[in-house]
Amino acid sequence: MITVVGTGTGAAPEECLAGAELVVGGRRHLDAAVVPADAERVVLGPLAPALDIIERHHDKGSRVVVLASGDPGFFGIVRVLAERFGAGALEVRPGVSSVAAAFARVGLPWDDAVVVSAHGRDLRTAVNVCRARPKVAVLTGPGAGPAELGAALADAEGGAEDGRRAATVPSWPVAPRGGAVNRYSPAPPKRVLVVASDIGTGDERVERVTPAAAAARDWGTGVSVVLCLDESRALGGVRTVAGPPPAPSQWALEEDAFDHRDSMITKFEVRALALARLGPRLGELVWDVGAGSGSVAVECARLGAAVVAVEKAADGVGRIRANAAAHGVDVQVVHGSAPDALTGLDDPDAVFIGGGGRELPEIVATCARRARRSVVVAMAALDRVPAVRAALTGAGLECDGVLLQSSRLAPLPGDVTRLAATNPVFLLWGVRNPVYREGVAQ
Repeated sequence: MITVVGTGTGAAPEECLAGAELVVGGRRHLDAAVVPADAERVVLGPLAPALDIIERHHDKGSRVVVLASGDPGFFGIVRVLAERFGAGALEVRPGVSSVAAAFARVGLPWDDAVVVSAHGRDLRTAVNVCRARPKVAVLTGPGAGPAELGAALADAEGGAEDGRRAATVPSWPVAPRGGAVNRYSPAPPKRVLVVASDIGTGDERVERVTPAAAAARDWGTGVSVVLCLDESRALGGVRTVAGPPPAPSQWALEEDAFDHRDSMITKFEVRALALARLGPRLGELVWDVGAGSGSVAVECARLGAAVVAVEKAADGVGRIRANAAAHGVDVQVVHGSAPDALTGLDDPDAVFIGGGGRELPEIVATCARRARRSVVVAMAALDRVPAVRAALTGAGLECDGVLLQSSRLAPLPGDVTRLAATNPVFLLWGVRNPVYREGVAQ
């Protein structure tokens, strides 16, 4: 039997180690534990050698104890051990996870939090989750700690905050803060980072900082977890299902669900297919270029993606913000003309382009070069189709498309109905890898 002990907020109980012939764990876990004098000790570094030693002891029936932090079944070593030895070979004694402890320290429930691991993984997924959700816990690792997370979030929110502002944030709870001006938006950044270090030890620290302040510090190796919170939405309603909110029951919403000008909005039939080809999801970044009212941007955000909406008209910028607020989602708005306004933005997973005029082929080419997965373009002009298709294929994307023509039921006097045709729209899409693996963002 392999006993896996989560140390929680203190050392492993002595009774867990009694009779152990092999004790495996991180150096700090071993130093804090009462290891039997005749037991072999293995300091965890690379997993493969440690697993081989565990296997030798396990095969001859030795008692093996593996020490881990917090709850070892939560993004921990239980998965690796179960895959190698089978779940039936494990006796797991969980402790309090670092995530639960960090939320407890700030007095917040966490059944509605999204937990994402950046340990040994691409940090961009964690960044995009933090941009899209109001309550996120990030498990950190080398090269993916508070400084790197803070730098990415500060940049996404429009650059570093005013250096004259305090580096720390007042104690919880606090009202949304005024102050620094976003280079894309007059609204201040809303996120605060709670950095929990050395949880459960005498050196424990829990600090609230702005993303920019986090980026400017060396946090050392003791960080346990980082909470990324939107202060205005940190307390939600009663939950039935833990984790992120369920996907919306409807998408491709009616046009009257959005504020728009003179029917200048992507019609719901077009939006339905565009969303299917964009495939927005949690952990990914979507651009909506030539966003207009922001209907596509808002729908992508409702489906869990982090979203940047690019719009050149000042009244359009305000309209996008209003629509995002009305639907309770976060959309970063860039006021400017593509393709120049795209410079400096993080590379997207998917892009929707709904405007562009004569510059449309150049905009499509720029987006197609930077998109990791797909680009979807909606246009009314037949003449632009060949150039857009060439721009997509020229960037190495496989291109396809349709002409969408629909007629909607419209009432007539006398309790009868006619068909009212909508304007035809060409929808072209390019896919970088048609066999894109499901779940890659996770």
